[in-house]
Amino acid sequence: MIKTYTGIVHGNAIELEGEPNLPDGQQVTVTVQPLLSRALTPGEGLRRSAGGWNDDPAGLEAYLEWNRQQRKQSRREIEK
Repeated sequence: MIKTYTGIVHGNAIELEGEPNLPDGQQVTVTVQPLLSRALTPGEGLRRSAGGWNDDPAGLEAYLEWNRQQRKQSRREIEK
């Protein structure tokens, strides 16, 4: 019996919006396909791509500055 459910991804888990009526521990095959029925609001794609920093812009800026400093330390001087 094949049924189609919609759900929401939470990290490594998918919360189904309906009850699958399967016993706990039942192995299943899952095909994941994002729903494209709603348009993203302006900036939503960028927020999603920011990952863990989407709500911590100060943390992102601190990491980027740390990364810049690390790159400067490992650069060789250019011989003239």
